[in-house]
Amino acid sequence: MAKIIAECCQNHNGDLNLLKDMIWTAAEAGADYVKIQSIVAEELTYRKRFEAGRVENGVTKVIKRPYQVEYDRLRPMDLCDEDHQWFVEECKKANVKPMTTIFTQPRIPFLSCLDWDAVKVASYDCASLPLVKNLSKHFNHLFISTGATQDEEIQTTAKELKDHSFSFIHCVTIYPTPLDEIHLARIDWLRKFSSSVGFSDHSLVERDGLKASIAAIFYGADVVERHFTILPADQSKDGPVSINPQQLKELATFANMPKADINDYIVSQVPEYEIMIGKSSRTLSHEELLNRDYYRGRFASKVDGQTVYNWEELP
Repeated sequence: MAKIIAECCQNHNGDLNLLKDMIWTAAEAGADYVKIQSIVAEELTYRKRFEAGRVENGVTKVIKRPYQVEYDRLRPMDLCDEDHQWFVEECKKANVKPMTTIFTQPRIPFLSCLDWDAVKVASYDCASLPLVKNLSKHFNHLFISTGATQDEEIQTTAKELKDHSFSFIHCVTIYPTPLDEIHLARIDWLRKFSSSVGFSDHSLVERDGLKASIAAIFYGADVVERHFTILPADQSKDGPVSINPQQLKELATFANMPKADINDYIVSQVPEYEIMIGKSSRTLSHEELLNRDYYRGRFASKVDGQTVYNWEELP
């Protein structure tokens, strides 16, 4: 049976009362994990090329993401240390496992003191070995997203973690992800390096519903992650790719169904299933590479006035 991660991301909008409702609602819907993101706006990096972006002959070469606009968006949603401690305790009360994504090494000492069942490494840090190795020293299990990561980078990370408990999570970093770009066959390839493999679904909920997530469960994913919201889709940045409580409940039901019953549903309700299988080996698309260029290095450690990226060793 697949485990379900309800990813709160920043759909809580910095409101702990809203986050509390999300925790309990997700737990009641059947989620196995409720996840947040340990983002610190002060660790956002200024990189000049993203201030205006760059377009040549109608083709985007560098995306536009001005620092101040992004900082102002993120800052109100920061969760302080006390908020993290509260989150873990609230998840335990709701009988659901707490999880977070850790974006920089300075966050590790405090967060490792809390009772997480697992932590996640974001797609763009799968190849950030100093961060990954440090996390492996402090947490029992890592979920490592592989979106926008080259095959050789994934293999290198797997070798570094050969003596540690981890799961690779297949993910396509196109937001939202079209069904013909899902490539569930990547799960087979990732299973060569990790006995536990999952899928993080960024498909458009209004158009595609739960199709990709259900297809991933049928295909054999051990874990499925979905962005989760209890707000209307237009009230948060990730709302369009986030499922609501009823959809989360449906997904949890599918995760516990016999495979034969899921097969009947796939045959009758998911004609796109074969398209979603895709390729086990693929080249990153132009959009994925653009996103990789921005998001890899989006957050960094600030040490004695220096910016230290996650793929660099701390001084």
